[in-house]
Amino acid sequence: MAGEDLADRIFTPDTRDLMGFFVIMRRLLMECGIHDFTFQDLYKPTRERLVKIFSYIINFIRFRESQTSVIDEHFNKSERTKLRIEQLYNENQDKENHLQELERNSKAMETQMAAKEKKQKELKQRLLDLRMGQEKVLEKLEMVKEEQRRLKELLETKTEQTMNVRQEAAKLRPYTTQSPAVLEASLKDLNANLAADKAAIDALDRRGRALQTSTDTFSAVTQDVEACTRLLSDLAQDIKQEQEELAKADRHRQALSERSNNVRDVERQEKLLTKQLTNINARTEKLRRNAEDKSEAARVRLEELKVVHQKLIEERTDKSREIDRRKARIEQTEKKMADLKEAIEFEVQQAREEYRRLESHIKLYIDEMDQSIGY
Repeated sequence: MAGEDLADRIFTPDTRDLMGFFVIMRRLLMECGIHDFTFQDLYKPTRERLVKIFSYIINFIRFRESQTSVIDEHFNKSERTKLRIEQLYNENQDKENHLQELERNSKAMETQMAAKEKKQKELKQRLLDLRMGQEKVLEKLEMVKEEQRRLKELLETKTEQTMNVRQEAAKLRPYTTQSPAVLEASLKDLNANLAADKAAIDALDRRGRALQTSTDTFSAVTQDVEACTRLLSDLAQDIKQEQEELAKADRHRQALSERSNNVRDVERQEKLLTKQLTNINARTEKLRRNAEDKSEAARVRLEELKVVHQKLIEERTDKSREIDRRKARIEQTEKKMADLKEAIEFEVQQAREEYRRLESHIKLYIDEMDQSIGY
């Protein structure tokens, strides 16, 4: 827009359009073989220049029309080859993208499989440790139960002995009416027996408290064992889920192997397409060389035709010049004859007018003479 505004300030629209037409016309005539086209040929051409320009244009159009089929054929072949190459290249890119996606999926599946296998090994090791701990706890529980049973039997025995002692004391109660010496001796024996029984009872109480503590410990251990059992059940479920995941992983591995086979098929197809593309490129190169050879031959033929055409143009130009000279001489002769004819006609006209004037003068003179004679 700025260029048009600036040009409108300097040149008129007609001048600008005329200059644009001159540039386009000059390019066209340079393609036709005329390299000396000037503004004089456009503004005030001579007859010789017009004949030359139109002759070059007509010959160029005839040559283009005669070679149009060959040019269109080679152009269409090159376009079809280019489209086929682009199609094969796009298919190759799609196959490469699909292959890269399959490789990424394969790597991701391998990573997931490795992580799951590692987790499964850790869970198996943990399960083995828990089983070993469970076996140890069960063994300890059996030992504690056996000790509890033994202590219970011992408590029952001591209780029975205590009851027997009480019965014996009840039996000895009637002897309190006996003599003090005997009673003192019996009391000493009873005190000794009572002290022994108290010591035994205290020992049994301590043993009972120890058994109660052991029983509480056994209850806590039993709860731990139950928790371990529940944990083992959960682990068994986790192992079952892991086995299901392993089965899924096997199925995924099989699918991955099938995809690998598909990838190999794609690689084979890619190699085949590459081979076809190489063959097409070779054929394209051969066609291009043939087209270049034909183009070179056509160019050589065109140069020869241009030389012949140049000779014909020169001959025609010479003949045109000779004809123009003859036409000029004929025109000059015709002009001279026309001028001479006009001069003769003008002289005849003047002679006729002079004759008529003289005739009128003579008639007037005769009339005057007749009049003078009559008087």
